[in-house]
Amino acid sequence: MCGIIAISNHPQSAELAKLGLFALQHRGQESAGIVTAADGELHSRVGMGLVSEVFPSRDLAGLPGRMAIGHVRYATTGASHLRNAQPLVFKNIHGPVAIAHNGNLTNALEIKNRLERRGAIFQSSTDSEVIIHLLARANGPLEDAAIDALRQVAGAYSLLFLTPSSIIAARDPYGFRPLLLGQLDKSWVVASETSALHLIKARVVREIEPGEMLIIEGERIKSLKPFKKPASPARCVFEQVYFARPDSTIFGRNVQASRRDLGRALARELSDLRADIVVPVPDSGISAALGFSDVSGIPFELGLVRSHYVSRTFIKPTQELRELAAELKLAPVPETLRGKSVILIDDSIVRGTTSKKIAKSLRRAGAREIHMAVSSPPIVSPCYYGIDTPRAGELVANEKSVEEVRRFLGVDSLHYLSLEGMLRACAGEGGDTRGYCTACFTKLYPTPISDYQTPEPRKKG
Repeated sequence: MCGIIAISNHPQSAELAKLGLFALQHRGQESAGIVTAADGELHSRVGMGLVSEVFPSRDLAGLPGRMAIGHVRYATTGASHLRNAQPLVFKNIHGPVAIAHNGNLTNALEIKNRLERRGAIFQSSTDSEVIIHLLARANGPLEDAAIDALRQVAGAYSLLFLTPSSIIAARDPYGFRPLLLGQLDKSWVVASETSALHLIKARVVREIEPGEMLIIEGERIKSLKPFKKPASPARCVFEQVYFARPDSTIFGRNVQASRRDLGRALARELSDLRADIVVPVPDSGISAALGFSDVSGIPFELGLVRSHYVSRTFIKPTQELRELAAELKLAPVPETLRGKSVILIDDSIVRGTTSKKIAKSLRRAGAREIHMAVSSPPIVSPCYYGIDTPRAGELVANEKSVEEVRRFLGVDSLHYLSLEGMLRACAGEGGDTRGYCTACFTKLYPTPISDYQTPEPRKKG
């Protein structure tokens, strides 16, 4: 998962991009970068670490120009290494081009092998570079070359191209990852989430549609829809369950509202479950826990305190780092927990590492009973569209039954929200529950997965 932002036609484009990246930092903490365009050239600064580490001061000298694109990354393909930090910058037949990509291509390895047999030399190990090589081999104007390149790739992409004269924004036909268009006076802004638009005081114009491409030149903007439309979109439901910021609106729905409704749905499905208090796993479990408390009438308590100086454990690049970060991240409040029967609310269980440590810490703090309730179904299958779960063996629910997971976690009971309940909550009252990708819960992949050793996607029904 990554976060991207673009600013067009603004004298402080680099500064606005930097600010926007702070609002997208939750989407990637391995590297950050900004590329600007000025005087027919592209100017780049990328580095490993947080936005504040790569851009430690207000001085953005060396990044001049009225156009900028920015990126924060965590690796889903390619190692956690500086050469894979984005935006990537290349020179080819179309001149200098930078690319910033959120998503994961599912046929990148197949294409890369083909291109290397024809003499292509890759500078990075990220799948995003495949798009640049395809772009370099396409004829005609850049926008035509981009269309030709993107017609050859499969999987998830919300991406930005920057040239000395334009910004191109594109979203894959399935719409896996969010991408929003905003406006700041006479400047156009594109970002992964509305949180970035709000921070720089840009007005949200609309969601960029699945399969849409925007060409932005100064104040002018042009919309194209050059890609074959699938039977149904496949928006990643995990964005609403876990990944996006609560203050963002994506896929037409405020994320916090979705998460509260996930908790309400969970409480309705577990109407017989009683306890003394409802305790969220902060921060992403808080909204669901509030919704659960609303419906159940069981008091909400902050029985765990999160250190905001520790980054998200789920997106650490190695399991060892995830476990260390989990120890530092959450501290129980013994006075709240001692002697209590607790319903512990979390948004999901992926590997189970953090959940197991949390349960142990609650026991040590004196919790009498721990009933874990999860506001999504069991994750039983890898995501190949940009979430870091590439191996089925890492997924605790794929390896174990619900009862086995309960014993592994060390809790008194374990409950998951149903698939139907999750979809209704994310769609909202009267919303369409179709058009979501639920492959990590159902093993039903909406596209072919040619780079991975998995069965062919099955058709629903």
